[in-house]
Order: sequence, then C-alpha cells, then structure tokens
Amino acid sequence: MSSASAPSPAAGAAAYDRVAELRALDATFAGVRGLVASGATRVPRIFRVPDPEQSPRPSAPGQQPPCIPTVDLAAADHEAVAAAVRRAAAEWGLFLVTGHGVPGEVAAAALGAARAFHDADGGEGSEKARLYTRDLAKAVKYNCNFDLYESSVANWRDTLYLRIAPNPPADGEMPENCRDAFFDYARHTKRLLDTLYGLLSEALGLAPTYLADMECNKGQMILFHYYPPCPEPELAIGTTRHSDSGFLTVLLQDDTGGL
Repeated sequence: MSSASAPSPAAGAAAYDRVAELRALDATFAGVRGLVASGATRVPRIFRVPDPEQSPRPSAPGQQPPCIPTVDLAAADHEAVAAAVRRAAAEWGLFLVTGHGVPGEVAAAALGAARAFHDADGGEGSEKARLYTRDLAKAVKYNCNFDLYESSVANWRDTLYLRIAPNPPADGEMPENCRDAFFDYARHTKRLLDTLYGLLSEALGLAPTYLADMECNKGQMILFHYYPPCPEPELAIGTTRHSDSGFLTVLLQDDTGGL
C-alpha cells in the first residue's frame, strides 16, 4: 500500500506567483471594488496579512477612544488658539479642528463625487481605466495601492489621487462629473492649510509666515480612499501602519468614525 506525501511548504511557495496575481489585479482597471463587484467570497492571497492576530483591530464595544484635543480656529482669542495648537502638536501630534471655514456642503459634495467615482464599474473603456496608472508624474490617477508591487501585503483599498498644487490638473484630466466639486473643495482646504501653517509657525515661536516662506505649503494633494466591504475582514487590512510623507495632513472624517 502506498500513499502520496503532501507537498512541502517550499513547493507551495514556489507554485504561488505573487507578481502574476498583482498584474492580474492591475489589468482589470477596477481595483478592490472590482473584486467585490465580481462576487468574490474569498480574500485573494495578495491581501492576506501574514499574521491576522497582529493586525490592529477596532476598539472593543464600550471602550472609550482617547480624547483627541479640539481647537476652534474661529475663536476670538488668537493667542489662545495658537497656544492650543502648540500643546496639541507637542503632546499629540494631531488635533481636531472646528471653525475651519470649510462649508459642510462643500465637503459633502466632494465626498459624494468621490464615492460615485469609486462605486462606478471599472474595466476597459471606463473612466477608471482612463485614469488607472502608476505614473507618479500624473496629476490625476486612480489605482489599487500606490505601492502594490513593493509592499509585503496589499491593503484592501482603492485610491483616487489629485495633485492640486503647485501645478493643478487640467479640466480634462479630472474625472467626469467630479471637477467642480473637487476644485471647490481644494480651494477651501487650501485656505485652511494656510491658516494651520501660520498657527504652527507661531506655535514654534516664529513669524506667522515662516513655514509658508519656506514653501512648506507649496504643494497640495487630495487623496480619496475607498474601502469596499471585505468578505473576510479578519484576514485583510484597510491601511497598514505608516507615516505620511507630506508636511501636514488634513483628514476629512466621515460617519464611519476613527481616523
């Protein structure tokens, strides 16, 4: 009586072509949303975290989140506002802002436009296919994971990138039906960024224009991330731990909560 031995782990690893799977995903021009739309019931191997037990998880029910400091930028006492920014930046590295001057309807319009773009079908001939690229020089681009071929595990996430400054994209480069909403949101957030750069300069004991004079506010990028429902959420992760490469990040929170 004979029996076949199970394939060795090394043989299994050799049979798995990760690059081919990554290229196959790229070739759909539809990202993670395309996987979900196709009815996928399993998380592809490229998205599976090596050790799910080590992945960050949401807080347990009833557990109170940390109380992030809030700064009202519209407060009358400017010195108090600058002092609040100084404390929050030094002790936390982040803070929630109110009185920021970005109208709720402007933010809602931008989020709605981005959601409509991400919810649309991809594939050949689609708006997503037109914008799908990994060319860093492009002012407007859409793809699944900017570091898809470098990272050890892919995030369950698609992203629409807009480089607004110093050289804004032409109207024709923007996604259809999104141009006005995105440009309007960019104008308002640019004013907010200028305010924050001034306050951070003062928090450092410098002239209000110091960081602007260094051209720290010269660039502006807007990223619209999209996290479609995951069939096996315990095996994947939306965003791995990281540090943003820009000088300052302004995050528009939605009803999902968290950061």
